[in-house]
This record gives sequence, structure tokens and C-alpha cells, in this order.
Amino acid sequence: MPNTSRPRRLPHLRQLLAPAVDNWLSRGYLAVVAVSLGFFLGAWYVGPDPGLSGAYPLAATAPFSFLALLVSIPAEYSSPAWLSPSILAVGMGLSGLVNAVLLGRFAWRRRGVGTAPATS
Repeated sequence: MPNTSRPRRLPHLRQLLAPAVDNWLSRGYLAVVAVSLGFFLGAWYVGPDPGLSGAYPLAATAPFSFLALLVSIPAEYSSPAWLSPSILAVGMGLSGLVNAVLLGRFAWRRRGVGTAPATS
């Protein structure tokens, strides 16, 4: 009899990102990231002087934003000034999404959702 079971597939993107939006902790964090990115892009493109507006989303999405920034800087450049603000915002947004997924998984564990029942 042939084996008709399907090979195990990778989880869908929806399953991977579900912890980022299914609890209030992660939603609140995503709201903070969105506001800080909006302030950064507004100060950069609309305001007369962006100043240190990029520090807010960078700090809000740490530590993954620092890792993404370090990985994306080539060795011949000593500062990230060559990055355009939109590319930097996308990288920080993705870092914030990763952080929100991790916060959601933490909230699931603290709530007891998704853990195996205790056997005696």
C-alpha cells in the first residue's frame, strides 16, 4: 500500500505571524513601532530637520534593528548614511514584527496556551 500522506510542509506565513496580532501586548507594541516609524518618516520627508528622529524606531525595535543595521552595512562604509530612510524604515518595521511575534509567543506561554497538558 503506497504512503499517501503528504510530506510535512513549512508553516504558512499566517501561522508564523499569528502571535504578533492575537494578544494586546503584541498589538500595543506594534502600535508603538508604527507611531515611531511614522514620526521618523514624517520628520525625514516633511520636516525641515530630521535630527535624531531615527533613534526612536531604532530603540523601539531593538535588539533586532541593531542586528539588521550591523548586517546591512558594508565594510567600506563607516556610517549608515548611505541608507535611504525608506529602506531603514522597512528594516526597522520587519524587526518590530519579529519582536512582536516573540512577545506574542511569550504571552502564549505565560497564559498557558499552546503548552502540552501536564501528565501524571
